[in-house]
Amino acid sequence: MIFWRVVRTVVLSVCAVVFRVRVYNRDQVPADGAYIVAPSHRSILDIPFTAFVTPRRTRFLAKQELFKPRIGRWLFPRLGGIAVERGTTDRAALRASEAVLKEGEPLAIFPEGTRREGAELGALFDGCAYLALRQRVPIVPVGIGGSEEILPRGRIIPRPHRVVVVVGEPVVAPDGATARRRSDVTALSDTLRVRLQGVFDAARDRAGT
Repeated sequence: MIFWRVVRTVVLSVCAVVFRVRVYNRDQVPADGAYIVAPSHRSILDIPFTAFVTPRRTRFLAKQELFKPRIGRWLFPRLGGIAVERGTTDRAALRASEAVLKEGEPLAIFPEGTRREGAELGALFDGCAYLALRQRVPIVPVGIGGSEEILPRGRIIPRPHRVVVVVGEPVVAPDGATARRRSDVTALSDTLRVRLQGVFDAARDRAGT
């Protein structure tokens, strides 16, 4: 935790200055207990930008490829990363995610699954909704505007651009909904997509993109 705090302080301080990060509606984030953070995803820098919404340690799902190099295997677990093999039903990642939520910690999942481009959200995977129903935790949608202009897919050197993070009203599963019913998972995913698109639009507008 000491290592995480030091790295978080340094990285967020640099981002705040270089990218003029502004966060709106931070009060929508639960003060305690477990919840899922569901950010839009346009840049690898969305990971630190997501960390601006809460001072609590937030575990995050990240693609398995980041953990393959020796430095990745050492660094990302210490920063709260959980490796997930994309395009598969990664049961190990699912068990690890459920353990995080059972321990009362926040968990960040990019519901689009990978970096996308443009103003329209890609199709959402159902993992957020499934976990939220299984563990009875809220999903906090987070729109990040400006990150695509800094480091879009395929670009190596970042360029300065203002970043705005907008937190949305938490998505709470209705009473009686269950992860065992596909229709309930799909309905919760659809609600999340509407809320996430709304805060993503607001973040892009404030960031001037």
